[in-house]
Amino acid sequence: SEHNMKGLPYVAVLANPTTGQAYGSFTNLADIIVAEPGAIVGFSPLRELMENSDVPLPKGAHTSESHLRRGLIDGVVERKNLKDLLGTILDLLEHKYKITEVQYPTRELIPEQKIAAWDAVQIARHVSRPSSIAYISLLFTSFVELHGDRMFADDKAVIAGFGYLDGQTVMVIGHERGREGNQTERNDGRMSPEGFRKAQRVFKLASKFGIPIITLIDTPGPNVSSEAEQHGLGNAIATTIEQMANVNVPTVTVVIGEGGNAGAICLGVADRVLMLENAIYSTISPENAAALMYQDDAKIEDAAASLKLTAYDCYKLGIVDVVVPEPTGGAHVNIEETARNLRRALVHELSTLQIQKL
Repeated sequence: SEHNMKGLPYVAVLANPTTGQAYGSFTNLADIIVAEPGAIVGFSPLRELMENSDVPLPKGAHTSESHLRRGLIDGVVERKNLKDLLGTILDLLEHKYKITEVQYPTRELIPEQKIAAWDAVQIARHVSRPSSIAYISLLFTSFVELHGDRMFADDKAVIAGFGYLDGQTVMVIGHERGREGNQTERNDGRMSPEGFRKAQRVFKLASKFGIPIITLIDTPGPNVSSEAEQHGLGNAIATTIEQMANVNVPTVTVVIGEGGNAGAICLGVADRVLMLENAIYSTISPENAAALMYQDDAKIEDAAASLKLTAYDCYKLGIVDVVVPEPTGGAHVNIEETARNLRRALVHELSTLQIQKL
């Protein structure tokens, strides 16, 4: 408790075996937990589980790999790679540097609406539009990904971790739609309760270490399945919004694609809200809006326009603070250019927030 209150990092490495009180006490209080491949991990010894089970245990049960799948640890790492990983984690969490002055232009704004609302919807949903993973690889160096909610599962619809932005450590949370080929596994960026609780883990780590948070929004909405409801979807949404709104570090949100209803709002309650030029942000999809307002699917373009969901609309309404330019045709045409524009905007907004807090 005293170690935690001093804001010191606590990383646990699980070797083979890690069971009993070693697992059920200090190990599970760590900020970050990694395990060696194939390690027997869990409170009960494997033999005891086998003796008390009426059916054979699944292959690989009670191992570090099964714990990673269940969201109970952050990673499985070969021993030869542990030194580099632990060194990177400790360097990042020490966060020696803070961005407080930049020479970038103040704010780059889109002066007028360039495309129709329905066209913006099509670009925001484009199958080649860059995802959170793509931006993370271009914007943040030495990125360390965190996994799981420490309770039930690792929701792959959200990617979370920490890395350097221009030399300063930042925490990052982003919807991941899986455009790199595993869209089904990523559930098209629709977060489950486990994903919201993963985000809450990052909020707590950011508060403990005084690290700013950057969120990347790209989702049609949360996972609204019966299973998600049974796992506490409503509570997960409400507590995520509450925790992000009250976190005690600078927060910057970027709508990089589709910002859909509660799935977007949960990661959007930030000090600064940025939006890519061809992104969209709305409480309801144009398809559902057409059905509700007009009872006519053919009215979808009219519904999109009435929702005021474009970056230009959101800026005029004061919903977003900054519109970040994209290349002609959309971010997928030149992701490197989009990432450069976004980096400038992020660094400027983060430096402004941190100067204000000095």
